[in-house]
Formats: sequence, structure tokens, C-alpha cells
Amino acid sequence: MGVLNVKSNFAPMQKQLTLLFLLFYGSIIHAQEPVAKDTVVRYANIGYDANGNEVSFLSDTPPLQQIAGAPKAFYSYYWEFGDGTYSTEKNPKHTYKKTGSYEAKLWATNNYDTGKPPATRPKKVVINEITKTVDDLATMTDDFMLKRNREPMIDEEMVMIVSYKNTNNYSSSGNIHLFYNEMAFKNDNFLEPEIRLHHGETLIPTDVMVYNKDHNPTNTFLTSIENELVSYSVQPQDSTKKTNLPLSMEEAKQLYRSQKSISFENMQPGEERNLFLTMRTAPEMIKDTSAIISVRGIYVPDNNYGDHTVKDMEMEIVTSHDPNKMSSNGVLMNYRLVRFKTLKYKIKFQNNGDGPARTIRLETDIPDMLDMSTLKLEDQYPACPICPKEPVRYSCLDTTFLKNKAIFTFKNIYLPGTEQKNVQEKDSTKGFVKYSIRFAQDFHKQKTKSRTAIIFDKNEPIITNYATTRFTPGISIGIKAGYNYYPKVENAQSYFLSAVVSPYKPYRFYGQAEFSNSFNASTSTTSMDQIVDDPRNGSIQLQRTITAIEQKSVNWEVPVLLRYNINNYLGIGAGVQTNINVSNTTHNNVTVEYYEGDSDQFLMDSKTDASSERESFTNWRTGILLDFTAGFSRLGPSLGARYVMNNITDFNYWQLYALWRF
Repeated sequence: MGVLNVKSNFAPMQKQLTLLFLLFYGSIIHAQEPVAKDTVVRYANIGYDANGNEVSFLSDTPPLQQIAGAPKAFYSYYWEFGDGTYSTEKNPKHTYKKTGSYEAKLWATNNYDTGKPPATRPKKVVINEITKTVDDLATMTDDFMLKRNREPMIDEEMVMIVSYKNTNNYSSSGNIHLFYNEMAFKNDNFLEPEIRLHHGETLIPTDVMVYNKDHNPTNTFLTSIENELVSYSVQPQDSTKKTNLPLSMEEAKQLYRSQKSISFENMQPGEERNLFLTMRTAPEMIKDTSAIISVRGIYVPDNNYGDHTVKDMEMEIVTSHDPNKMSSNGVLMNYRLVRFKTLKYKIKFQNNGDGPARTIRLETDIPDMLDMSTLKLEDQYPACPICPKEPVRYSCLDTTFLKNKAIFTFKNIYLPGTEQKNVQEKDSTKGFVKYSIRFAQDFHKQKTKSRTAIIFDKNEPIITNYATTRFTPGISIGIKAGYNYYPKVENAQSYFLSAVVSPYKPYRFYGQAEFSNSFNASTSTTSMDQIVDDPRNGSIQLQRTITAIEQKSVNWEVPVLLRYNINNYLGIGAGVQTNINVSNTTHNNVTVEYYEGDSDQFLMDSKTDASSERESFTNWRTGILLDFTAGFSRLGPSLGARYVMNNITDFNYWQLYALWRF
């Protein structure tokens, strides 16, 4: 890739040759193999002009590809200057403190754009002399902050900025622990990060980690406060101060499967430092664009003490960089435990106008299964108090709760527009509302969808994506017992005990599998009379042959059904089943009786022959079934009736049973 230096007279020709080469090379690759997705790479180039140690940087970005119907597309910028400092301006100026060679990096994010963010190669900047001095300015409002340059997107990289400050009045050495890849998700969301250290920090192997034990357990705070980056200029992040470091570390390890730990030394009082991590999203990361994922940081400013700061940075999965977005932490929940869960929603917005917004109205759908009375406003930006009942002239947030809608209205505020003159910091044009809500008393296991209409002043509404909540299927184990009735089998008795597996408390359609062990018995008796010659005197006599057959068997049945809950109390189903006799024992008793003459009045003789036959794994049968239940159709006890039509003639039967699902 060509790198544009604005001081070169051959830059336009170089850029054209690079573009021609890329087009030619891309056509060859396309001709050789099919392309499953868009592989066109766009490039943003770095240019700079140095005057001693004062450097003016320039960004050269490719044209934007506007998303149809979205606000005007624009770039947001994130620069690293190679000395531990950064900027979010489009064309920043930076003064280096020391001579040397530095590597400047640029990440340009394409908001409201259909393509991928442009790739950029680092630019080497050489400082040979110091012509201007610069004083360190305190910029951090807290001792520990987590930031990012953009939201995570599948198979894309983002940068996490970790800023820390020594608020002690003495020089100290400590540690920073970063946790990512939450246990709540099956797959990792991030690959191994690239870490850039600029102040002599070192990575600590996690297998040799030790914790300071100088703490007071009675002062441990167990409440966690979640934090979120809104802009680079305003950081409404509240700290969670704790003293029990081993407990905080163990809690983090229970929530996250990946960890990086960094040690720093000799940090002077009031000194501020930054370190940077390039986080590459994993191809198998969660695909739900309404999901909220997080990274946790633990900052230990002094290794001699257990005092530390805990910060959580929440992020939303995106498929395109759209600042107007709604997300939820209820992407995939356990329905058994949902009574103890509080859903959290976040609505983000950005003013893309050419002037400030004075009134911003957010009209949010609230699903029926959520309890409006439990809705609680957690945080908002611009930060302002809740509006009183009477009209006021100061900035405030008005909240209106209807049956299935919550309306948040920022009044008398000043939120700059991205196209407004002299607005360099795009993140200063952003805002958000964060609220929590609990489930209603009676709700079903259904997916929910919420979205928000965002109205800036009197402009047309901007409709966000859907924030969805889903439930894991879960597993419900049931015990089933009952009686099989065979209408066309003589003197049949059949009892069974079954294990039932199905999703936990399903709403409407669901699958169900069973394993039944049936104990069957039947008896049949036949009699045949015939007139035969009496061998003793040549007269005739009646010979009666009585055949008694007794069968006992153990039968395994495996039904698989598709069921449908009509309501909370009635359910129907249909499916197929296969069964086989695991063991089958047949006892045959043949009794021959002889009577005098041709009637059965005088029994002259009788003899009985008995035989038994045992078989295993015989009489394999298949069939289809229809099923009906009444009771508690989703969980708990119910009664049912089932009709099974076997592939063997005259072997259809009814099944009457009781079922309890757990």
C-alpha cells in the first residue's frame, strides 16, 4: 500500500498507481476463486508536516459509501502518536517531548457507511531536535478510565485505551488487570490483543500473580457499578472503590475467561499515563447486534496496599457504525433464573445536524412482558436533573411512561451537531439514556423486540435497530406413568414408566422426546372339540383340546413429538415412535381331555403338556401418535391421553397417563 506524504510532489501519481495496482490485483484474485464476501479494501493514508518537535498530521480518507436512508455519513478519527498520547481530531497537532523515532497510527471509523473501515499503515515520524517545550496538563477526572475508538464489529479491530493516574502524594508502583471474553457467552468475542506500552510497563504472567493481603475485609464493597464511555471529552464513569483485592480478582475470573495483567513502576504524584490494546474480534463472536458485552479493568495504584478501582466498559456489537442504536443485556437468558434478573437497555444517539439540538425526544417501545412500574432511569447524557411538573428554563430530562412506551425528552439542552462549525470532536455530539426494568409477574417464554424513535428538535424521527431479548431453551425433565389399553388384545395388561425431555417451560411449539419402559402381560385360551374313535372298544368319544397361552414382555418405546401449548392448561401433540420387545416370554399349556360318547358329560381322561419360549429384542415396530394433555401444560402436573397407530394390524392402543414436568 502506498503511503501519502503531503510534502511529496508525486503524491497524486503515486496514489493513482496504487489504485490501478489494487484494481488489477483484485481482478486476478476474483478470476481465480469465488469471493464469499466483499473483500475490497479501502485505505486511509497518513501525512504530516514537522517543524522541529511540533508535528501537524493530516488524514487522507477514501470517499464514503452512504447507507440509504441514514443520516449523512462521516468519519471519526483516532490517532496514536507513538509516545503514549492520542487524539480524536481529524488533523491533529502534536508536540513530542523527546527526540527519536516514533510510529504514528490512525484508525478512521466510517459512520453511516456501507463498507468496512479503511485500513491504514503506520507512519514513521523522526524528531531530531526540540524546538518547543510543552507542559503536562492534567486531563483525567478519575484515577482510572477505559475508552475505545469504536464499537466492536465482527472480524474487525478496535482499540481500547487504558488511562491511569497516580493520585497519591508520593511515587508508587502498581498493577493493572484487564479481563475480557465473558463466561456468559459460549465463544470468545476477542482474540489475543496487541498491547502497546510506552512508560516501562511490563506484562505479568497470570500464573505467577500474587495479591497484596493488606486489606480490611470488613470494608469490602460488594456492589458493582457499571460504566460506559460516551465521549473522549466527557467521561461519565463512576469508580467502584474497593479494598479486598483477592475478592475482586476472583469475582472477575468467575465472569471472564481471558486476562492480561500489567505492572508499572515509579509513577510520580499526579502523573497520567496511557496504554493501548488493539482488540481483534473473533469470527465466532456473538452475532446479535443488540448484545452488550463488557471488559473489566482493576487498577491497583500501590502494591503495598489492597485499595483498588474497578471499572466495567460496556460495548454493543454492530454490523455497521451507526451512532443511533439500542442495545440490551438480555440477549440470551436462563428462564429458570429470570425472576432474579434486571434487564438493562441503552439508547445511544448522535446529532448529525449543522447546528445544536435543543430538544431530543426518545420514544421507546416497552414489551408487554416487562413491568413498567419497575422502570428505573440509570444514567443519561447530557447529564441533567429530572424535570419537575412545572415548566422550567434550565436543562432537564422529562420522563413519560405510558402503557407500552417510555418517552425520554431532553429539554433546554445544547448538543452540538457533527456538521456544526468549529465542532472538531465528533463524540461531543453524542448522548445516551440508560434504564433498567424487570419482568412482570406473569409472562411467557417469548422473544421480545424494542426499538426507539429519536427526534431531534422538529426533524423527522430516526428509528433505531431492534434490541432483542431471548431465552435459552433450557432442559425440563419429566416423569410419566400410566396404563396402555389394547382394544384388540385379549386380557391385556400394560403399565409403563417414562422419562420425558423437553425445553423448559416452552411457550407454544416445542419438541419432546421420551423413553418408556412398559411391562406387558396377556393371556388367551382357545378350545377345539372333535369326535374320535375310542381305541379301547371301537366306540366314539369327544376329544377336547384346550390351549392356554400366557405372554409377558418388557417393551422399550422411544416417541418423538412436536407439541403445541394451546394455553397454560391444554396442549396437543403429534409424532412418531419406535418400540421393541427387550424380552418376551411365552408359556404354552396344552390340555387334552377325553369324554365318553360324543358329549362332555363324563370326563374319562386328561393330560397336559407345558412348554416355554424366551426371546430378546424382537417385534420391532413403528407408529405414529396423537397426544392431548390437560393440567399445567408448561410445567408441573398434567393428565394425558395418547393414541398410537402401529404398523402392525390390530395392535393400535390408547395410552392414559399422568405427567409431571420439572
